[in-house]
Amino acid sequence: MNRLSRRQFNVAALGLLTTTAARSAQAAKDSPLSEHRITDVTTRRIDLTWPRRVGRNAVKGVHGNGPKPDACILKTDQGATGWGQIRGDRNTVARSQHDVIGKRVSELIDPAQGIATNDLLPFDFALHDLAGVILDQPVWKMIADSDRDQPHLVPIYSGMIYFDDLDPPDAPAGLDKLIEECRWDYDYGYRQFKLKIGRGHKWMKPAAAGLERDIAAVRTIAETFPDCELLVDANNGYTIDDCLAFLEGVKGIPLVWVEEPFHENVADYQRLHAWMQENGFAKTLLADGEARPDTPVLEQLQREGLLDVRLEDIAGLGFTPWRRLMARLKQQGILASPHTWGSGLKTIYTAHLVGGMGNAPTVEGVTCSHADVDFGENVIRDGKLQLPSAPGFGLTLKR
Repeated sequence: MNRLSRRQFNVAALGLLTTTAARSAQAAKDSPLSEHRITDVTTRRIDLTWPRRVGRNAVKGVHGNGPKPDACILKTDQGATGWGQIRGDRNTVARSQHDVIGKRVSELIDPAQGIATNDLLPFDFALHDLAGVILDQPVWKMIADSDRDQPHLVPIYSGMIYFDDLDPPDAPAGLDKLIEECRWDYDYGYRQFKLKIGRGHKWMKPAAAGLERDIAAVRTIAETFPDCELLVDANNGYTIDDCLAFLEGVKGIPLVWVEEPFHENVADYQRLHAWMQENGFAKTLLADGEARPDTPVLEQLQREGLLDVRLEDIAGLGFTPWRRLMARLKQQGILASPHTWGSGLKTIYTAHLVGGMGNAPTVEGVTCSHADVDFGENVIRDGKLQLPSAPGFGLTLKR
């Protein structure tokens, strides 16, 4: 079966945007959005440094200290401002700003549908934020599929537990380092931890030693934090046999999900699913689609009841395309949790998506610096991300 690249998948997923442009503009023309025209487009870099250095996973080396992505700020002639992380970078905005300058906001976004055309994808988050500000609604409520006063609240997991037990290479810190990191995250408010596994793929030899450490890490953290739930993510670093051996080693520990055990393929997923049903993991979800998603295979896995959760990145795919994908997944009975790794802003965007539309078992949390962003009411309490009543995404740029 032919595999689609991420670019090909994005193009296919976004195809419906152009065909709905005229309908979206017509539906929005009588709203308050029609009273605002974009007069100014600027960009700036945002400090989203992580609270600690993040190490290796199964396939990549040390991830470092966190990103400084570009953000876009939109202003209107009526004094409204909206902003968001750019899908792309500041050069993307420079090339595309003629698509928004002078336009009525109602020409650019319909709250019921999202942005009007593919050309507006660099401004997707900023336009949703701006529309929420103008309509005096948080984004989760603006996109909700029913009229309600409270968002769908879902658990949030820390996505920052990597192979820091293996560093520094000349004096590895050991599992105590992972316990220290989980303790920090616990104190921050998390009650779910996603643990990276797959140490034997590149970093520990023989591979059996890496598998043994994977099992020990999960068991140790489960014993140390009995009131927390665990997820695991192999970043496609396992074989099917590795995955089954790992699950055998952690039997008795309930896992929320197993993520990307190997690159998606039907035969291995059939074997994995059957084994899990027969060996105490029937309630554990299988999640995939983040890295190099093979869309036809993912769709086949869904049809066969082998895949539970889709994970395409919230920025890689885009907020508007994810709104459409989420609606289709709900009809198919498939859960979703858009990937957010790297950016604390992406965590908030995903939380608003599922806050409005539901259909997610949990959300990936990426803790980051508040140096440039006031996160307002977007805070973690009792293991859940509380969403704001403030308009837009409830995020304020500092300085």
